[in-house]
Amino acid sequence: MDFSSKPTRLEAIKQLVVLPALAGVLALTATSIAEAANNQKQFKYQTKPGKNGQKCSGCKLFKAPNACQVVTGTISPNGWCMIWAKR
Repeated sequence: MDFSSKPTRLEAIKQLVVLPALAGVLALTATSIAEAANNQKQFKYQTKPGKNGQKCSGCKLFKAPNACQVVTGTISPNGWCMIWAKR
């Protein structure tokens, strides 16, 4: 590639269109990864028991000592979320 010559009109247009589009895709990907990494809000997770005393420790999705098969992050055995399912 000869850096001393001016880019053609087509090359300049490609750079003006492709670079901002690529930046947008990268920003969306970073946001999606962050949201996927923490889905507690999506499942309305709370650190206190739910209605009728439902707790994560009594849910079939809970993985002792402090995890869940679906909800990400640290999960309290006394917590609750909307996908609670009896063990």
